[in-house]
Amino acid sequence: MEFLNPEKILEKLNLRENQIAADFGSGSGGWAIPLARILKRGKVFAIDILEEPLSVLSLKLKTEKIYNVEIRKADVEEKVPLLPEFVDLVLMTNLLFECKNKRKVLEEGKRILKKGGKILVVDWKEDLPKEIGPEEKVKKEEIKEIAKELGLKLKEEFEAGDFHFGLIFEK
Repeated sequence: MEFLNPEKILEKLNLRENQIAADFGSGSGGWAIPLARILKRGKVFAIDILEEPLSVLSLKLKTEKIYNVEIRKADVEEKVPLLPEFVDLVLMTNLLFECKNKRKVLEEGKRILKKGGKILVVDWKEDLPKEIGPEEKVKKEEIKEIAKELGLKLKEEFEAGDFHFGLIFEK
């Protein structure tokens, strides 16, 4: 059984080390840290609404001597504290299932994304047994529909381990 492998999934994005990324709902850095290692000369904005996981992330960054991650406390369902067309990549990993307003989150992702930039969505498959993952799962087709309405192009759809799907959109 394969659970999520951020390094392997991030390879699909063909990132350059000087790019800028935003990790929506970064938590304690399960994706922000592998991303920061790829974007050596770039920057990762780790954005989360909860203080505690951001504190854990801050400690991990100090311990691992990673200096290209900037932590921002914010609600991605409201407003992300970044300028329009500022980032090359937005990560939304294990996030949308928790969001009431998925459209607003995708709108914010699009707003801060440069033209040609990508949004990576990874979330729980909806056909999993109840015991696996969260009770409420997001419908992949719903995400694709919202993204299409917002003018985002679906570039790739893939299996992200045994329990997750992946979608890559481009602005």
